[in-house]
Amino acid sequence: MSQKIYQIDAFADALFSGNPAAVCPLENWLDADIMQKIAAENNLAETAFTVPVENGFEIRWFTPEVEVDLCGHATLASAYTLMNFEGFSGEKINFFSRNSGTLTVTKNGDFLTLDFPKDNLQKLEDLAIFEKCFAYQPVEVYQGKTDYLLIFENEHQIQNIEPNIPEIAKINARGIIVSSISENFDFVSRFFGPNCGVNEDPVTGSAHTTLTPFWAEKLGKTKLTAKQISKRGGVLECELKNDRILIGGKCKTYLKGEIFIK
Repeated sequence: MSQKIYQIDAFADALFSGNPAAVCPLENWLDADIMQKIAAENNLAETAFTVPVENGFEIRWFTPEVEVDLCGHATLASAYTLMNFEGFSGEKINFFSRNSGTLTVTKNGDFLTLDFPKDNLQKLEDLAIFEKCFAYQPVEVYQGKTDYLLIFENEHQIQNIEPNIPEIAKINARGIIVSSISENFDFVSRFFGPNCGVNEDPVTGSAHTTLTPFWAEKLGKTKLTAKQISKRGGVLECELKNDRILIGGKCKTYLKGEIFIK
């Protein structure tokens, strides 16, 4: 059998920026083992699979190594794919996730906005487990649902930080977010997730469900502009709205094709 596949650069103002995601729109679910093998073959941070259901689409996300509970950039890429290539004509798509509930994406011109649940943070006093992860030491550390958030003194440290990937892989978490205040944006960040097969993710939408409430409280504002300063980089428009986080950006099409599965 053949299966359509798209590769979309999410949170990207131009091609070859943002975070690439593969999207496979299905009619019915494939075996999880097959979806995991497709994601491994794609070797991108995320491959998203969607299946139409009543009032929307069910969605699942796979890294090259594991299925994950939530992914922002691949959800944005999935909405873009369905709206531009798969005949969806509305301005708002409802996605349903088995582990993250209802997620929506709204279209406004070429701008797409995710509506995700807000993460809840717990401040940690003992920073010893992170001592070997980076040469710079964080000034604050918080634990969210799946990730740790490490706050550093300035943007220079975030830009130049060198992760000790083997040490980060010892931390029991999906990944580690590092962040600081920024001169040109409200805040900047990077994301390291070796435990899910992604040493550094180019632009991590879901991490901004953790970052946005932190910086909203710190800066005293609910609307923020963020940049993830990976090699590819990406800009995100974020808003804290009660217990939800709105995360907006653009997408660019890189590839349309078919894969062939026995």
